[in-house]
Amino acid sequence: MAATASGDFSVKVWDGITGAEILTFPHLHVVKSVDFSQDSRLLATGGHEGLLRIYTLEQGINSKPIIIRQLEEQNKKVTITKCVWLTNKIVLAAASDGKIRAWDIENSQLTGILTVNAEVRDMELSSSSNILTVAAGNVVTFFQLMNDGTGKLINSHKMPIHFRNEGGCSLHPSGSIFIVGGNDLWVRVFDFKTGQELECLKGHHGPIRCVRYAPCGEMYASGSEDGTIRLWRTHL
Repeated sequence: MAATASGDFSVKVWDGITGAEILTFPHLHVVKSVDFSQDSRLLATGGHEGLLRIYTLEQGINSKPIIIRQLEEQNKKVTITKCVWLTNKIVLAAASDGKIRAWDIENSQLTGILTVNAEVRDMELSSSSNILTVAAGNVVTFFQLMNDGTGKLINSHKMPIHFRNEGGCSLHPSGSIFIVGGNDLWVRVFDFKTGQELECLKGHHGPIRCVRYAPCGEMYASGSEDGTIRLWRTHL
C-alpha cells in the first residue's frame, strides 16, 4: 500500500502495485503529512486542522479515527507539518509552533515535547538508532529519542539555507553525514558532528522539496519544484 496527503482535503490509500485507489479519508482542511504505523495496521494524518488523526486500516472506510487536537499554551490551534510513528503506539506530531509532541494513541496522552527554533519543515526518524533529524528555520537539529517520545539534544547546526517554505534533511544510516536541501537549487552534504559542509551538488532548477537516503546508504534522492527526482551516489 501507499498513502498520500493532499491539498484537496483528503488522505488516500492506494494499491502500491497496481496504483488502484483503495480508501479515501475526508478531512476538513489541507493535509500535510501521513505515515503508516510500523505494523501497517494504523495510519496517522495531520495538517492545517491541527488534528492528529489515527485510522485503523482493517476497518476500511468505516474506521472512526482517534482524534488528538494540537494546542499551544493559550489553547490556540497549531498546524501539523509532519507526523512520524516512533513505535506502534507512539506518534510524533511536529507543528508550526516549533514543538514536536509525542502522543500515546492508546490513551491520547502527551508523553513528551521536543522544541526547535521555528516551524518544523521536515522530520526523519532513523529506525536503527532512534535519532530524530529535524529541519526548522535555518537549522538542522538531532535528538536521541527514548521509546516514550522523550529525548535529548545531540547536535544542532546552522545551515546556509532556510526551510521556511520548503526543504528537508536526511541522516545517513551510518550517522556520520547528513544531506540538506531547501530554498536554493543545491543539495548539500554535511558532517554530522561538526556541521562542516562537505559537498555542494548542482543540478536542480527549482527549490528542493525533499531529500532522503536509501536504506543501504549508497545513494540518496532529492525532489524539487522543477518536477524531477534526482539520484546521487554517496561518497564514503
